[in-house]
Amino acid sequence: MTPEELLTTTRSVRKRLDLSRPVPRELIERAITLALQAPTGSNRQDWHWVVVTDADKRAQLAELYAKSYKAYRDTGPAPEERYAGDADRAATQHRVMNSADYLAEHMAEVPVLLVPAIHVPGGKLPEGNQAGLWGSILPAVWSYMLAARTLGLGTAWTSLHLVYEKEAAELLNIPDHVRQAALIPTAFYTGETFKPAKRQPLSEVLHYDQW
Repeated sequence: MTPEELLTTTRSVRKRLDLSRPVPRELIERAITLALQAPTGSNRQDWHWVVVTDADKRAQLAELYAKSYKAYRDTGPAPEERYAGDADRAATQHRVMNSADYLAEHMAEVPVLLVPAIHVPGGKLPEGNQAGLWGSILPAVWSYMLAARTLGLGTAWTSLHLVYEKEAAELLNIPDHVRQAALIPTAFYTGETFKPAKRQPLSEVLHYDQW
């Protein structure tokens, strides 16, 4: 696949994760090895990667995620309200919500749950702009997702479990000075019909020299 195809067809995979097929450890390690080439502030490479395959731990992580997801799902306006006057966008968001519901219900069955994390001195997040901190781990997470796609694996970007970050840290024995960045369910995907998502027109988001 060309770089352009990879970048435009790496989607969040939820309903099409193969929940019955184990993922070989070497594929996960290959994807993470590629992800380690991502940029990181001052070349510190303070990242850590917790690969969760134990069924009991996956179930407990999934429970934390589901609890947070339910609270998130129950708040905020419905797509019809949020995107009033844009029926296509509302319909798209309904499909996203439906697939997100499915993932929340089946998270425990996903064979690999990856928790990327980063060393934070003292464990306390800095005040003010945190772009430098998260910019030293999130590009690597996206690289992992791209690498996984080339290896036949589907992923989805989630972070709602971070409402219960402390509980997840206790479950996974993550030390206090390491903060979690996301929770990436990973499995072989089914089907091959990945295509670019519909996005806002460039003209609506592009600015030159000033807003």
